[in-house]
Amino acid sequence: MTQQLPDVQASSPDIAVGLNRVGVTGVEKLVKVARADKCPIILMAEFEVYVDLPAWRKGADMSRNMQVVDEIIEEAVSEPTYRIEDVCGSVAERLLNKHDYTTKAEVEMKAEYITREETPSSGLQTQNTSDIIAAATATEDGTRETIGTRVTGMTVCPCSQGMSESRARETLQGLDVEEGVIEQFLDEVPQPGHSQRGHATVTIESEGAPEVDLNDLITVARDSMSARIYNLAKRPDEDHMTYEAHSDAKFVEDCVRAMAEGVVREFPDLPDDAIVMMKQSNDESIHQHNAHAERVAKLATLRREVSQNDT
Repeated sequence: MTQQLPDVQASSPDIAVGLNRVGVTGVEKLVKVARADKCPIILMAEFEVYVDLPAWRKGADMSRNMQVVDEIIEEAVSEPTYRIEDVCGSVAERLLNKHDYTTKAEVEMKAEYITREETPSSGLQTQNTSDIIAAATATEDGTRETIGTRVTGMTVCPCSQGMSESRARETLQGLDVEEGVIEQFLDEVPQPGHSQRGHATVTIESEGAPEVDLNDLITVARDSMSARIYNLAKRPDEDHMTYEAHSDAKFVEDCVRAMAEGVVREFPDLPDDAIVMMKQSNDESIHQHNAHAERVAKLATLRREVSQNDT
């Protein structure tokens, strides 16, 4: 006769305190992203899955969590998904259904996403790397899903550039260059400023899957900084990136505002209650500290604020 093992997880804890998140992290799975008339994209994705735990229960069923994750992700591998966030939503909903003691299930996913592109001047084929961020939260009220990205670009400090411009103007005046020529020169040749490698993050959360194309979201994030950067760059490409960045110098705060404008412009069909998170972090080149700015708001608020700039 097989001995029935006690369910230790279902017993009462020594200290009756509820927990917001109990689960597993670092779960790696292959996920297929379907594309119309093209081969699917294969992602190596890392998942985190959580449920909340009531005060009266000692622990969650970790093996059950892993079983659900394996089942759902294996389905995603065999049947390509068009929306990565839907995979998270499916896992979260099944976690909620399988754990009768929990009121909320959360799933987060991150993966590296590679796209092909051309360098801006030499036209060489290269690749761009972005991070995909997807998540879902399931409760008895429904499921909210999130899709987002984190990209790297280049920024130039407007303050530093302004000081260089002042020095250039004074130098040209000392050489008796006409004021009109000085202004024309400074308009056409942006002056140096210290540059940073910038990291832009934007996510959109809504009821169900956000009506967002991931590639469009990546474009919004990349274009929010002073200039795009490329994995491969010949000298003409380096010159292009340097000129573009110094022609559009931005503070870290400006990048977040540019993301807000881009989201409002590119996604007119998103509902007003969608939640947008925008974050910019810059690796400073002349300081030991880094710069950071962020904003979280409902899309309706961003639409109202952005529209006020058009009046």
